[in-house]
Amino acid sequence: MFNTLKRTAAALAVASLISAPALAADLVINFDDLNEAPKLGFETAVEKFKAANPDINVIVNITDREAHKTAIRNFLSADAPDVTSWYPGNRMAPFVNAGQFTDVSDLWESEGFNDSLASTKSAMTIDGKQWGVPYTYYQWGIYYRSDIFAAQGIEVPTNWEGLLAASAKLKEAGIAPFTIGTKYLWTAAGVFDYLNLRTNGYDVHNDLTAGKIKYTDPRIVDVFEKWKELVEPGYFIENHATMSWQEALAPFIKGEAAMYVMGNFSVAAMREGGLTDDQIDYFQFPEITPGVARAEEAPTDAFFIPSNAKNPEDARKFLAFVAQPDIQSEWNATIGQLPINKNSTVGDDKFIQKGFETVSTAEGLAQFFDRDAPAEMAKAGMEGFQEFMIKPERLDAILKRLDKVQERVYK
Repeated sequence: MFNTLKRTAAALAVASLISAPALAADLVINFDDLNEAPKLGFETAVEKFKAANPDINVIVNITDREAHKTAIRNFLSADAPDVTSWYPGNRMAPFVNAGQFTDVSDLWESEGFNDSLASTKSAMTIDGKQWGVPYTYYQWGIYYRSDIFAAQGIEVPTNWEGLLAASAKLKEAGIAPFTIGTKYLWTAAGVFDYLNLRTNGYDVHNDLTAGKIKYTDPRIVDVFEKWKELVEPGYFIENHATMSWQEALAPFIKGEAAMYVMGNFSVAAMREGGLTDDQIDYFQFPEITPGVARAEEAPTDAFFIPSNAKNPEDARKFLAFVAQPDIQSEWNATIGQLPINKNSTVGDDKFIQKGFETVSTAEGLAQFFDRDAPAEMAKAGMEGFQEFMIKPERLDAILKRLDKVQERVYK
């Protein structure tokens, strides 16, 4: 009797295993932004992915960006997730070179990303291969007081000569051509990046931040000589080293300064300060060297598959999912940034519209100096940029110092 019961129980157990649905696979995703809107955009996309893939059990770990920057070096080597957020360009290079990120070129090919995500392909590519899938970016450029331009009879400049002429006219009228707050250094890097991109182009910019050419290289010296044409006549607002980027908005809002080289996140603060869209507008940083392909400053966020991922198959499904035009449209509407898929839609906000046109038609996208360069080099570089803006006569010493830092950082 006992043996019969055992045989019956065993048969029932086998039958239940055969008839039971397959157990869900785990997909572990590490995300790097606890701020309300980015967190909501991510979580909403995850819920939609889960609804479309009910057989996948998604586990998310969300930390703030600074903690993520520290943790990623450990978890890629030890207990890697299946997907992690990170940054394109030179910031992904150490992990690519160490064999810690998975080549997803096949995904770019099969999903048509070479076309739909073309604006970011160069930033996602190392050694001819693509290493992740981007989901958002935002534009930089020159935000300006269109009402002041109109009152002074100034046309939007399209080249360097036009920018200098506009600056001279504004200065003569008692208006600072540019506001900027360099207290926290990175704003000066935005100016440097654009001057370099427009003077020398995207490849030189990447070679510099990758440590392949020196700061004393004649091409980089030329960038600073162009910068001098804005610094020495006093075209930047005084005392900028005492101001944060937010504090530097005050003279712009008051009409004491007319232009700001800045990212699109500043528009909300301009509006909160009382400016209307009839008073503010945006234009692409003007051409400097004729014929240099237009590259833009567009910090980009992306997802990567660690080489040690336990579930790379479902990780690929997630990367393909977050690149879909409707997913990117909704996600970026939530966070007030730009979708990368060219088939996505954007809202009717004029700055979002202009930004989408700017970055989606660019020949290359820089990730910003402090993302493109290693942390120690970025810190030294930005300190040098601020010093140059205050004491341009120190240029030679600054560049030689940066060369020494570069030799140490990249060896």
